[in-house]
Amino acid sequence: MPEILSVSQVTLYIKRLLENEQALQQVWVSGEISNFTLHSSGHMYFTLKDEASRLRAVMFRRENQWLKFRPYNGLEVVVCGRIAVYPKNGEYQLYVELMEAAGLGSLYLAFEQLKARLAQEGLFAPERKKPLPSLPRKIGVITSPTGAAVRDIIKVLRRRHARVDILLIPAQVQGDTAPASLIAALQTAGLLPDLDLVIIGRGGGSAEELWAFNDEGVARAIAACPHPVISAVGHETDFTIADLVADLRAPTPSGAAELSVPEIDELRNQINLRTDNLKALFSRLCARKRAQIDRLSFHPVLQHPDRMVLARRQQVDEEMEALVRSMQAALQERRKDLMQKMEQLEMVSPLAVLNRGYSICFRDTDGKLVREAGEVAPGEVLRITFRRGQLRTKVAEVKKDVMTWAKK
Repeated sequence: MPEILSVSQVTLYIKRLLENEQALQQVWVSGEISNFTLHSSGHMYFTLKDEASRLRAVMFRRENQWLKFRPYNGLEVVVCGRIAVYPKNGEYQLYVELMEAAGLGSLYLAFEQLKARLAQEGLFAPERKKPLPSLPRKIGVITSPTGAAVRDIIKVLRRRHARVDILLIPAQVQGDTAPASLIAALQTAGLLPDLDLVIIGRGGGSAEELWAFNDEGVARAIAACPHPVISAVGHETDFTIADLVADLRAPTPSGAAELSVPEIDELRNQINLRTDNLKALFSRLCARKRAQIDRLSFHPVLQHPDRMVLARRQQVDEEMEALVRSMQAALQERRKDLMQKMEQLEMVSPLAVLNRGYSICFRDTDGKLVREAGEVAPGEVLRITFRRGQLRTKVAEVKKDVMTWAKK
């Protein structure tokens, strides 16, 4: 009877076969990434595929942390790793140790991804770039202290403006530790309040040698620097992330020195030219003012000032007379209006009615006006007001009909 194996035994047997096959322990595979997942642990899980097949793959955090780009679905890559079986699922997969982008190249892909991300954040926006000082007094230079770039920068600065102070802030510009060194140098420059300008850069080299200036940390340190920053990396054809973030990009380190300070002789010529222009302008201004004073000296006011005073005095007298006439006319009009209103009041005054022989009758008890006979009763005391004087009388009889009383 044949030996019966468990699933685990079969899986372990296949696993040993694959691991003992030397050709599968370091295999290079090309394909397109699909089903890409970046786990919270930092491990990357994905599938490599071509037109006919698929291969499951994993790249652990300890290997993928050195990637210069971020893998994504649809990216063509070339990977190197080993084939082994994952016992839990009983599936074979590729354990990736190295990964390169096919076609574009890993460095270029990393450059484009970082460029797009920083552009979206606004780090390249023109409105956030600081203007360069027209005449800096002290310039910080961040570069290798032994490279040709620092010699070129100092030489050009001394030729153009010998009085400018130069502070060398040494940093590594190449290698794995260069980004941290450049960031530290930028932070040091930011703490120096007397710096007017910072130049950061290096001489030419390959893309790998210039890669420190494509580091995200270096880019953010340039953006955070409180002083204006000129980036001068490599030759004119070289372009880095630092060039995009800096306040100004110079084609070369020498070009950065040219752009940072004006040439002293040219500056002297400009000062002399402007001095001559100011002298000529002042001379013409003095001539115009002198001619204006000469014209004013013959003005009648200056020749005969008493005449102007007399003319003004007569004008004041005439205006005073006109003002008095105007006020008298206004008072007369107001007086006439007042008399008319007094006549109107007199016509409706109760005293005018009494003057025509009428009288006014009030109750003696409460002082109310009596308008009709029916409002009082016999025996009630009344006060009667005449044009002159009053009577206090007692009602003997009340007749409501005036005609009846008259006939009686």
